Amino acid sequence: MSRPGPDDNGDFVGRGRNLVLATVAFAVAFWAWNVIGPLAVRYAEQMHLNSNQIALLVATPVLVGSIGRIPVGALADRFGGRLMFPIVTASIAPLVLLLAVVGNAGSYPMMLAVGFLLGLGGTSFAIGIPFVNQWYPPSRRGFATGVFGAGMGGTALSSFFTPRFVTWFGYTATHVILAVALVSTAALCWFGMRNAPTYAPNTDPVWPKLLAALKLPITWQLSLLNVVVFGGFVAFSTYLPTYLKDIYSFDLAGAGARTAGFAIAAVIARPIGGMLSDRFGPRAVLIASLLGTAVLAAVVALRPPPEWPAGVAFLALAFSLGLGIGGVFAWIAAQVRPERVGSVAGLVGAAGGLGGYFPPLVMSATYGVLLPGYGVSLVLLTVAALGAMVFARFGIEHGSKNNHH
Repeated sequence: MSRPGPDDNGDFVGRGRNLVLATVAFAVAFWAWNVIGPLAVRYAEQMHLNSNQIALLVATPVLVGSIGRIPVGALADRFGGRLMFPIVTASIAPLVLLLAVVGNAGSYPMMLAVGFLLGLGGTSFAIGIPFVNQWYPPSRRGFATGVFGAGMGGTALSSFFTPRFVTWFGYTATHVILAVALVSTAALCWFGMRNAPTYAPNTDPVWPKLLAALKLPITWQLSLLNVVVFGGFVAFSTYLPTYLKDIYSFDLAGAGARTAGFAIAAVIARPIGGMLSDRFGPRAVLIASLLGTAVLAAVVALRPPPEWPAGVAFLALAFSLGLGIGGVFAWIAAQVRPERVGSVAGLVGAAGGLGGYFPPLVMSATYGVLLPGYGVSLVLLTVAALGAMVFARFGIEHGSKNNHH
């Protein structure tokens, strides 16, 4: 009797355990990836940084974590998640400790350098998408990638706990705790994780494989959509503490708690977006997500008063973005051959991450220009979301022509 393949509904022993382990590893790596943002106000006061310097500091890990997804996604196709997850999570631990050292020294150039290296945490996303994709049949891949994607809740953990840990345990001890969590996660993945029975290493050379993925129309089409939905989520997750301080005068802990709420709303929405994509198709999910994002960005631009009007608007915006992220990666699972999912997910994930790199810089540069507060940036998000919605409806062909390129 043959093993069930990726087109069957047969159950693989350990499927749920591996999905949980991948999600935990993703969450812990994302916590480390986002550890600078929640303390940005502290760094600004400590090192006397202006808004542009803070925006660059917060955005630098996002840039590297985004671009790094391209080679890491291709390596995941070749070596599998069981090897790549422990390597990546263990490699981030010494960087977190180094961040504590340079943070205590108050060196802005060194903070930028370590933030650059911390971008490695963002690449974990491109490992997990092909890993969980291989464990589940096509009819449940939207669900699987959505649940795994909830690991981006590591940004919520970071936003909520990092400033509190600094208050409770001290700045250095906070980074030691995170480093221990990373090493423990690496060990957990090494001993507890297995590649799917259907996993077969893609031993094609990396660059030709990436070029092949770039030739697929779906790679470019979904990259464009992911720039808006995932890019919007990353930008808000990293810059929202600064935004809330500037617009609503919240302190570090208050801004962090509300940023965590924003991230949790997107995290909850992501698997819902995946499951709805399994049922209604990812196109319908993306259209609804982008329309909601456009409307809610305009609402937020009007600076609704705290606590409830602003809170509800931001949570609804986060939920809309999360639905769209779930839809994008369900679309990859539906349209791309399994051995290419890592490469395509890496490229699409990189585009989304880059979409999160530039908004904090734009928000800082346009603060108070033409419109009060961050109005210009939010109007730009509304326009981008509407354009992406039209493209999702009319710009991507029906069918699965991308499967066989």
